[in-house]
Amino acid sequence: MKRTVLAALAALIIGGVAQADTIKIGVIGPFSGPFALQGKNFKAGIDAYMVLNGSNVGDDDIEIIYRDVPQPDPAQSKALAQELVVKEGVQYLAGFYFTPDAMAVTPLLEQANVPLVIMNAATSAIVTKSPLAVRTSFTLWQTSTPIAKVAKDAGVSKVISVVSDYGPGVDAENAFKKGFEAVGGEVVEAIRMPLATNDFSPIMQRVKDSGAEGLFAFLPSGPTTLGFVKAFNENGLKDAGIKFFAPGDLTQESDLPALGEAALGIQTTFHYAVSHDSPENKAFVEAAGKAIGNPAELSFPSVGAYDGMHVIYKMIAATGGEQDAQKAVDAVKGLSWTSPRGPVSIDPESRHITQNIYLREVAKAEDGSYYNKEIATFEKQGDPGLAALK
Repeated sequence: MKRTVLAALAALIIGGVAQADTIKIGVIGPFSGPFALQGKNFKAGIDAYMVLNGSNVGDDDIEIIYRDVPQPDPAQSKALAQELVVKEGVQYLAGFYFTPDAMAVTPLLEQANVPLVIMNAATSAIVTKSPLAVRTSFTLWQTSTPIAKVAKDAGVSKVISVVSDYGPGVDAENAFKKGFEAVGGEVVEAIRMPLATNDFSPIMQRVKDSGAEGLFAFLPSGPTTLGFVKAFNENGLKDAGIKFFAPGDLTQESDLPALGEAALGIQTTFHYAVSHDSPENKAFVEAAGKAIGNPAELSFPSVGAYDGMHVIYKMIAATGGEQDAQKAVDAVKGLSWTSPRGPVSIDPESRHITQNIYLREVAKAEDGSYYNKEIATFEKQGDPGLAALK
C-alpha cells in the first residue's frame, strides 16, 4: 500500500514537471563587432534580472535565445526575428539596439502574435508602428529636450547641432532645437553626419567657424562617441570655451576611463547613471557587474534590458504562459514599479516608459575613477516626440 501511494505521488510530481512549459524569449542585438559591448550589456541586464527574480514565472521556465546583428541591418534583423518565431517558437521578441532594426520587425508582430519589448532603440516612432510594441528604454526626444534648458541656463544663446544622420539623430536634433528655441536660444547650424563617420576633425572646424557658444551632439554610443568627444578636446574646442551639451549616450560609463580628463565637466541629460543612489540600483549593479564580468563595462543598455525582463515576466504571469500578444501588452499598460533608475511606468496610451531624466556631470571620484554625477532631476518625463509625430 505504501509503495502504491509513493508511486502515485512520484507519478503526480513527474506529471507536474512534464506539464510545465518553457517560455522562449528571442533577444536580437549586437553581440559581436564594434557595438558588442552594448549587446554584452543587454545580456548582463537580463542575467541580473533572472538571478534576482528567478528563471521561471509560476510553473513556466524561461529560456533566452540570442541572435546577433553586429551593426544596423534591418533585413538581417527581420530575417532573424522570423527565424526566432517560426523555428524557435519564441513568444516574445526583445532587445534591439538600433532603431532601423526594431522598425523592420514591427510588421511581423500581429501575424506572429508576439509582443516586442524595446530595450534600447530610441526613435519615438517605433511604438506607433505596432500596438504590440512596448518600450523600456528611452527616446532621444525624452533625453534631449531637458538639456536645451540646461544650455540656456548656462548662459549659452547660440548653439550648433551635430548628429548622426538616422532616426534617433534626427529626433535628437529636432528635440533640442524645439526646446532651445522655446527658451529663447538659437541653433545657428544643424549638421547631420553619415552614421559611419569616424573622422571628426572637419566637423570640429565647422563648429569653430560657426560662431556658436555651445555644441549639442548625438551619436549612438560606441566607438564613434568615444572618438567624437576626444576630437572635441584635441581640436581645441574645449580650450576655446565652447560648451558641450548632449544626451547621455556621449558619456556612457564604459567610455569614461578612456576619455579621462577630457570628459570632466561635460553635462548630459539621461535616464540612468550607474552611480544612481538607491537600494534597487545597488542590488542591480552588483548582480549586473558580476554578470558582465568587468563592472567598468556596465552601461545604460543593461538597465533597459533589466526592466524589459520585468515587463515580460508580468506579461507571462498575466497570460498564464499562453501565447496571447494583445492580452500580454494590455496587462502592462499603466504598470508602475521602482527600477534601478528610479520610479517608472508604462504609459497606457503610448506604451512608452515614463521616467525621471537626470542632469549629470562627469566628475572624478576619490579613487581617481570617473563617473556621471547626478546633479538635478527632471521628474516623470514622457516622450515629447510622440506629440511631434501628430
